[in-house]
Amino acid sequence: MTASILVIATTLSLILATLAFWLPQINPDQEKLSPYECGFDPLGSARLPFSMRFFLVAILFLLFDLEIALLLPSPWAAQLVNPLTTSLWASTIIFLLTLGLAYEWAQGGLEWAE
Repeated sequence: MTASILVIATTLSLILATLAFWLPQINPDQEKLSPYECGFDPLGSARLPFSMRFFLVAILFLLFDLEIALLLPSPWAAQLVNPLTTSLWASTIIFLLTLGLAYEWAQGGLEWAE
């Protein structure tokens, strides 16, 4: 019973994924391929190159955002039997991320002008 449900679900998933991939490619025209600009004619190409600096800063932001999310439960660690272990792990995470930030700063990854 479980195997048949798994086979049916897998088959249906593959069929729907294939349809979702092939159907939009059947009839592309110029209007569908142009970017949406609030009813105005496009002023330039919508496919401009993306600066790698923005990407690197976004990755750094995500890392430090993850650090905050990991350290939010730290105040509740004081109620544990052994809060020293949790404090040690939190300090290790902060230390490693600070080392990474210092390395990135030393390499010039945070500077906009070259």
